[in-house]
Amino acid sequence: MVKFKYTILYVQDVTASILFYEKAFGFQRKFITPDNSYGELLTGDTVLSFASVELAKSNLSDGFMESAPNGKPFGIEIGFTTENVEQVFNTAVQEGGIPVEQMKVKPWGQEVAYIKDLNGFLIEICSEMAD
Repeated sequence: MVKFKYTILYVQDVTASILFYEKAFGFQRKFITPDNSYGELLTGDTVLSFASVELAKSNLSDGFMESAPNGKPFGIEIGFTTENVEQVFNTAVQEGGIPVEQMKVKPWGQEVAYIKDLNGFLIEICSEMAD
């Protein structure tokens, strides 16, 4: 059986990234390595992880596209659900998140807003979908 366990974001500063997610979304830190090259947050069933750009470069011999806060985000997003989309969006922006799209109600009734984190990764903040 295959299980989706974690997502790793490649960032310039692991500690700063974890601090942002703690303050902006209330996630709890699992750990950060002593050399600040890797860290994890407890976010529910799936762990959100951060690896330094240097560590990522050592793992990927052909390199990768680095994220940046300016410009357009990659064609991928991290999705966080909440009962209060607008409040979480505003808190995330106050903590340094970059607003991309204010909250909108989709035709199916879901509330959705978008920010970029300190590193330029796209985050969807949304209400739960009805079962």
